[in-house]
Amino acid sequence: MQEIVIKTNKLTKKFGKFIAANEITFDVYAGEIFGFLGANGAGKTTAMRMLCGLSTPTSGTANIAGFNIYKETEKIKKNIGYMSQKFSLYEDLTTLENIKFFGGIYGLSNKQIKDKSDELIELLGLAKEAKKLVGTLPLGWKQKLAFSVAIIHEPKIVFLDEPTGGVDPVTRRQFWDLIYSASDKGITVFVTTHYMDEAEYCNRISMMVDGEMKALDTPTNLKQQYSAASMDDVFFELARGAKRKAD
Repeated sequence: MQEIVIKTNKLTKKFGKFIAANEITFDVYAGEIFGFLGANGAGKTTAMRMLCGLSTPTSGTANIAGFNIYKETEKIKKNIGYMSQKFSLYEDLTTLENIKFFGGIYGLSNKQIKDKSDELIELLGLAKEAKKLVGTLPLGWKQKLAFSVAIIHEPKIVFLDEPTGGVDPVTRRQFWDLIYSASDKGITVFVTTHYMDEAEYCNRISMMVDGEMKALDTPTNLKQQYSAASMDDVFFELARGAKRKAD
């Protein structure tokens, strides 16, 4: 039986009378690449903030990496990785300084930080850029570095919020190779994206519309269910009646 690393039951977030996320229920398994899709305003950012321990739910329950979403948010934060669309890197620090900084933030020992720094510099092919400011690196390299430091502590789960926005298709494909590699090591990848071709790369996909989860299955099964040729068609079918415009 597969290990469940994210388990939610009727997870809800309200802001006054506005229901941003309404009774979300799903499980995510260890090592799975789980796509969390939805248009602007669908509620996916709100849901991700709850799952990361950054926002307290209004009601419902959730267990993230073995920890209670209400009582153990600090433990959740230590056992997950997170990468935003803006990459979360410090552009006025060098590549090596960023790696060491995030290693320290995630509680690695000095020896672990040194070993991980050497490993990542070699893996990413950044030996010549190790002492260059991150702000001078091409966007694709920043992206790969940001992902690598997000999993430097080998978390159970890494949350990726629109990680491939603004980069070219070749770089996006290379980034997904890193995701596959992390998944092969047992890290669960929870990713939001608005690129429907990327939905095809996920083991399973959920689709949020107006704060509610409208679909959850493999890409193949969803296309069959909606008699669709592509995930674009599935998304259009589900989201065409959406009323919200922004999260």
